[in-house]
Amino acid sequence: MHTREKAGAYVGNGLSCKNCHLDRGRQPNAMPLWGGYGLYPQYREKNKRIITYIERLQDCFLYSMNGKKPPIDSEILTALEAYSHWLSKGVKIDIPPEGSIFLKFTPPEQPNYQRGQTVFNAQCAICHSQDGQGQKMGKDYLYPPLWGKNSYNWGAGMGRLDTAAGFIKGNMPLGQENSLSDQQAWDVAFFINAHERPQDPRYTGNLAETRAKYHNTPYSLYGTQVNGNLVGLGAND
Repeated sequence: MHTREKAGAYVGNGLSCKNCHLDRGRQPNAMPLWGGYGLYPQYREKNKRIITYIERLQDCFLYSMNGKKPPIDSEILTALEAYSHWLSKGVKIDIPPEGSIFLKFTPPEQPNYQRGQTVFNAQCAICHSQDGQGQKMGKDYLYPPLWGKNSYNWGAGMGRLDTAAGFIKGNMPLGQENSLSDQQAWDVAFFINAHERPQDPRYTGNLAETRAKYHNTPYSLYGTQVNGNLVGLGAND
């Protein structure tokens, strides 16, 4: 709940675990911790090998939190693993339970920046602000930034259009999940992910090369042109 306070040395943006894993990691369709714990170890395409749950948590810090990996034996990762284990009591292992992952669906039409902007202004800006920078209460974000230096970086899973659309459809606007159409969810995911954010930590120094190596999918806008702008250069201020 308070990742920046309790693990600040490993967080490089304004986010906390709770921003994606809603309701203290308990909410279905928001990557609940009870849904993921029993699925590891597993092969993960992003890592090109079988990884443990602890290694998956490390990747959250590196990409979603735009920070660095806590040591494998750190109290931070032990606490997160223990909490996930506690939430997962009674859940079968190796079988993805219903609600354990983001919704998966395809839009009727190709996602569109302008339509997404309309959805964002009408449905999202009231919490995340017109400039997408969220809203703070004191030092912490009440509603997280969706792009810019304090958001997830280009290597995060939420940077994929299908992942972002699934999260948005199943959870947003907050308290009104599944109120957006499939098309609206994809359009607003496109609009959000067409904005700059911190650079992918795997960046090779060449945008096209990094896209070819790590983002070679139609679900990523990294290294592509959107509205005449090259996306993926990174947001550092």
